[in-house]
Amino acid sequence: MAADTPAPPNSEEWSDRAVDAVDTVVDVVHDKVVRPALIAGRALVFGVVITLVTLALLVLIAIAVVRLLDVYAFGGRVWASDALFGAILCGAGLALWSLRTRRQAPED
Repeated sequence: MAADTPAPPNSEEWSDRAVDAVDTVVDVVHDKVVRPALIAGRALVFGVVITLVTLALLVLIAIAVVRLLDVYAFGGRVWASDALFGAILCGAGLALWSLRTRRQAPED
């Protein structure tokens, strides 16, 4: 009869199994929740940083173009530099506007 009854679990085995179960749960939660949140956070931060750096570079390039036109092309006439640069930007805007896709009218 004594051979048929299972021996009580050793306390070391029980604690090892409990630690393994907790470790497995933590790994699953990390893989399913924490890792995607970290990736989304990194993408958001990198996107904001790239946007801000691009905006700063565009502003610096615009300033440099106006200064170069003012000094070398028009000899101190800032209004001419501004007018030429404005015309270039308006032309680029018109070109992009002509490439837009038109919305279709809703059918009733």
